[in-house]
Amino acid sequence: MCRRNIGNTCVKYANIKDMDLCNLSYEEVKEIASKCQKCALSQTRINVVFGHGPVPCDIMLIGEAPGADEDEQGLPFVGRSGKLLTQILESINIKRPDDIYIANTLKCRPPGNRTPNPSEQEACWPYLEAQLNLVKPKILLLSGTPSVKRVLKIDEPISKIRGQWFKLPGYPDISVMPIFHPSYLLRNPQKTKGSPKWLTWQDMIEVKNALEYLKKVKELSE
Repeated sequence: MCRRNIGNTCVKYANIKDMDLCNLSYEEVKEIASKCQKCALSQTRINVVFGHGPVPCDIMLIGEAPGADEDEQGLPFVGRSGKLLTQILESINIKRPDDIYIANTLKCRPPGNRTPNPSEQEACWPYLEAQLNLVKPKILLLSGTPSVKRVLKIDEPISKIRGQWFKLPGYPDISVMPIFHPSYLLRNPQKTKGSPKWLTWQDMIEVKNALEYLKKVKELSE
């Protein structure tokens, strides 16, 4: 077992392969991920979908896994769900790819867009952990139940915990909010009060307020 201190956070690595990511640059980690064969998904993918956005960045979003469009283009959230996500983010003046870093719990598409299984997420975790350490977000959005279960290790339905703030285990400086996945919103297009889309708008207002607070803190510290 290897440990590396990042700020006040002690990160644990299970083996030498994971430990090697400690001292690598973003591009080096991305290159290693692009050749990954740690699980069977490497045999069916077209492209590794590593992540997209500025490094470092104050806000990061983690989804579940790439879909067909993402697998084809090698970028996260570019299909119908991605277009809706872009609209949601732009509603609070977050522009892609300049203002947010986006990744998934998996770097490869599961066949048929099925839900990621825990062993696949575990295989991808060292890459995602490296991304967290390199991006250094202050705010982390978790989109969808699989990302919440893997990152926060919470087994509650997302309908019960969305819109609430949590601290990322092992990263006390990162505030985490679970939100509905855009694909769920596409299946539930109603905008009436209490609907998933309406609740997501309330969540985005909270995120906007948090970002404005961070901006003010930065200005005062300059």
